[in-house]
Amino acid sequence: MPAAPSAAAPDNNPDVVLVVDFGAQYAQLIARRVREARVYSEIVPSSMPVAEMLAKNPKAIILSGGPSSVYAEGAPRLDRAIFEAGVPVFGMCYGFQLMATTLGGTVDDNGAREYGRTPLTVSKQGSTLFEGTPAEQSVWMSHGDACSAAPEGFAVTASTDVVPVAAFENDEKKLYGVQYHPEVLHSTHGQQILEHFLYRGAGIEPTWTTHNVVEEQVALIREQVGTKRAICGLSGGVDSAVAAALVQKAIGSQLTCVYVDHGLMRKGETEQVEKDFVAATGANLKVVDAQERFLNALAGVSDPEEKRKIIGREFIRVFEQAQLEILQEDGPEVAFLVQGTLYPDVVESGGGTGTANIKSHHNVGGLPDDIEFELVEPLRKLFKDEVRMVGQELGLPDEIVQRQPFPGPGLGIRIVGEVTKDRLDLLREADAIAREELTAAGLDREIWQCPVVLLADVRSVGVQGDGRTYGHPIVLRPVSSEDAMTADWTRMPYDVLAKISTRITNEVADVNRVVLDVTSKPPGTIEWE
Repeated sequence: MPAAPSAAAPDNNPDVVLVVDFGAQYAQLIARRVREARVYSEIVPSSMPVAEMLAKNPKAIILSGGPSSVYAEGAPRLDRAIFEAGVPVFGMCYGFQLMATTLGGTVDDNGAREYGRTPLTVSKQGSTLFEGTPAEQSVWMSHGDACSAAPEGFAVTASTDVVPVAAFENDEKKLYGVQYHPEVLHSTHGQQILEHFLYRGAGIEPTWTTHNVVEEQVALIREQVGTKRAICGLSGGVDSAVAAALVQKAIGSQLTCVYVDHGLMRKGETEQVEKDFVAATGANLKVVDAQERFLNALAGVSDPEEKRKIIGREFIRVFEQAQLEILQEDGPEVAFLVQGTLYPDVVESGGGTGTANIKSHHNVGGLPDDIEFELVEPLRKLFKDEVRMVGQELGLPDEIVQRQPFPGPGLGIRIVGEVTKDRLDLLREADAIAREELTAAGLDREIWQCPVVLLADVRSVGVQGDGRTYGHPIVLRPVSSEDAMTADWTRMPYDVLAKISTRITNEVADVNRVVLDVTSKPPGTIEWE
């Protein structure tokens, strides 16, 4: 099993580590790094009262970095009680400085700035945090103020040329801190330092694994659903497939999945849902063939926003009818809706109540106003990489589990121009070639996604078979990203690009040119439409 754990955990998990977010860009990354150490973590805002944090019975608390100076007016503060509760605490960057000033140390507002890679000198290599790491190591700094004196009872364990106190430790009170960001890969021994805090400082056992937490989720789903029925909309994507597989494992035939075939999927993906998913899970699947309906609705439309609206509208209508048919079937009441909500969605939305009118929930699309379902969200504690690991644990094929992100409107927004059956078939073939070659080169998991775009409204002159051609260009858009908020184009090997280009121009009719998009986001978007 890979090092990172995967599966949801209930509230009040007995081994939870709380990550207190002070507005850091890396708060989610810290939580992920803790989970990679096979310890369950949750993010809480710094505005949460300490009493509420402690009510969660955390095994440890990590204080994140943040953009503020501890001396700035209105900067986040923390009740001293958090350091006196007997819970191990680890401060990073701003959290480190906040711990220092709260406990009587000195942080100087003297402009001692350090940004980026910085040499760190470890003065106590045998300490709890730095055991087994080198005396000189590279860390990632991002700060303006500097700690010049540790609080009483703390041992200074590291420094830099600019910062005399870059790390301190108090084993008696189990309080630790570093000025830098151990959670980022640029800190060469950062994960080791974090694990030393978790295992040595806090005494936590690395027991949060895929297998036992999947079992825990199955038990929770059975308790929630009871003898009633649930429905789930399958999109062909990872999240909905893994959520459905988890619920299927828990309640079997009480779950019905709905897949709307709008004809806008990539080559082989509908078959994966219809055959591979059912074969792997035994799920009851209702497939609605709506390809003709979608093509008719899209006829003559080139504007990308209008295409998105049409696809969304038609999906809602088809899905609504399919689910009404399920509601009218004989059997137990259909009272639950399965959603593939992930932990970043929960954090960014500020939590969630767990019950919603399906009409307003974007993941499914809509039902009559007077119908309400209780949500089943078995992935709401997971990050994306953890979802994939749960899928592997449940036996889903790699073609589903390792599927690259794909937009809801499908190939409809990867055709620049009107969507027709011929153009969809052309783009499907070009896309399939690109995916085949990326897989053959071992790059399909290194590249976050590689949209293949057909410029249907553009034609260029070419020469094929000793004759002049007037064909369409195909655009390759390989990108690297973690969250799709920003992205950079992926530097693919030239020989792989050449093979993809040669195969597409040789094997796909009406294509005589392949081009590479080398634009980052921003300024460009990942999709062209």
